[in-house]
Amino acid sequence: MSEKRCYTAKDLQEILGVSRPSVYDLLKKNEFRWILVGGKYRISKKSFDAWLDENEESE
Repeated sequence: MSEKRCYTAKDLQEILGVSRPSVYDLLKKNEFRWILVGGKYRISKKSFDAWLDENEESE
């Protein structure tokens, strides 16, 4: 099985340890690339991981 290329909103909740509304706030701010597939968000793993790395360094 190949590595996942995208995350779900639930994946982001678990990775970041934040609430569902917090994840949707990040999506609305276009902090990283995402698309809607069948009415569900799919977040670019590459884009999210780069955003996370960038924000960890600035802390």
